[in-house]
Amino acid sequence: MQGTRSCYTGHIMEATATENKMGVMPVGKLLVQISLPMMISMLVQALYNIVDSIFVAKISEDALTAVSLAFPIQNLMISTAVGTGVGINSLLSMRLGQKNQQAVDKTAMNGVLLAALTCIVFIILGFLIPTPYFASQTDSQAITGYGTTYLEICMKISFGLFGAVIFERLLQSTGRTVLSMVSQLTGAIINCILDPLLIFGLLGCPRMGIAGAAWATVIGQIAATVVSITLNLTRNKDIHFKLRYIRPDGKTIADIYKVGVPSILLGSIGSFLTYLLNNILGQFSTTAIAVYGVYFKLQSFIFMPVFGLNNGIVPIVAFNYGARHKERITRSIRLCAIAAFCIMLAGLLAFELVPSALLLLFNASPEMLSIGVPALRTIALHFPIAAFSITFISVFQALGRGLFSMITSFVRQIIVLLPAAWLLSLTGNINNIWWAFVIAEAASLTCCLIGFRSVYRTQIKPL
Repeated sequence: MQGTRSCYTGHIMEATATENKMGVMPVGKLLVQISLPMMISMLVQALYNIVDSIFVAKISEDALTAVSLAFPIQNLMISTAVGTGVGINSLLSMRLGQKNQQAVDKTAMNGVLLAALTCIVFIILGFLIPTPYFASQTDSQAITGYGTTYLEICMKISFGLFGAVIFERLLQSTGRTVLSMVSQLTGAIINCILDPLLIFGLLGCPRMGIAGAAWATVIGQIAATVVSITLNLTRNKDIHFKLRYIRPDGKTIADIYKVGVPSILLGSIGSFLTYLLNNILGQFSTTAIAVYGVYFKLQSFIFMPVFGLNNGIVPIVAFNYGARHKERITRSIRLCAIAAFCIMLAGLLAFELVPSALLLLFNASPEMLSIGVPALRTIALHFPIAAFSITFISVFQALGRGLFSMITSFVRQIIVLLPAAWLLSLTGNINNIWWAFVIAEAASLTCCLIGFRSVYRTQIKPL
């Protein structure tokens, strides 16, 4: 027995020296090593999103409402960048598992090209849509003015957003999540520092109001891009950044978007949903829109670490699927689901026990408290359910089944949540609307379980 154990240990040490750690390191340790930096960095990102809104709320409630109304467009940009990154992440990790260096390099460079082209589209839209977009949601000239100023800056200078997301994904795809965390933390910290300086004109900086919040955001994104590019070029030895591979390759782009497009559509559906929910809530009051915006900022503090955790299992599952390591795949999924549930349970307790304190961070008025307290307590009931849905969606993406992710999101947000919210709004009681989130999450989990049963039977079990 001892000789067998020594032989096995020697084999692992030899493999570790020659193979990517995603194929040989113990799964629990690997999940912590890859996911923890991503969770920390995304937690910090969530924190600076909250800090951003806290400072904007000090301008006025109208400014806070404007930022809430801008969220769908910002989310659309982020979803497009992240969706493309998810496709790159899944394909690149799989190619690493297959030890196909040329395919790895081609995937990385085509991903950079796609990000650049998409960014150009949003820059052009930044000159065209902000004013009519806000005018379609509110009659308030103050809110439209705040929102247009904020959104124009975020869209016209969005190259920092796209660059940071794509190059950070390249680091994550090769298991270098600590380096990815460095990039994300750089952007987040710079944003947090610049927010009060540029909004209120502190330490000799110009007083820019809501424009300062936008400039703080884009400057932080540009800094993150510079750091992530530098780290990729100097520390990411698994990818060879060769200019000849930046030429469009039809098959590579198709493989990226096979997973990426469903993820992009998933996020786009979220933007569409938020836009329509804002219109439903606007029939009650603009304060209701501000409450929904505050909820999104607060829930990101719970959801972002879970997304970081699940982003961590995407390269692990994809790599081990390419290497045909069944047990490592199933163990990764199980550990990730348990950890996600624990995080969501903590979020549920916070929203149930101290909702008033959370809302007062945003200078909540008595009206905002009267709407927001029951809103937070009701919506939070879906957090533990969402832990499992998010885990399954990440597995679908890792195994190249992004269509399942899109279907699940479509069912949750368009087929269930939006109609439920509209029907509940007809009762005339705004507190009833929030139950739509719980109903929709239950439907989402049902779809995920059906999809996972199919994926396990056809892709994981035969390994």
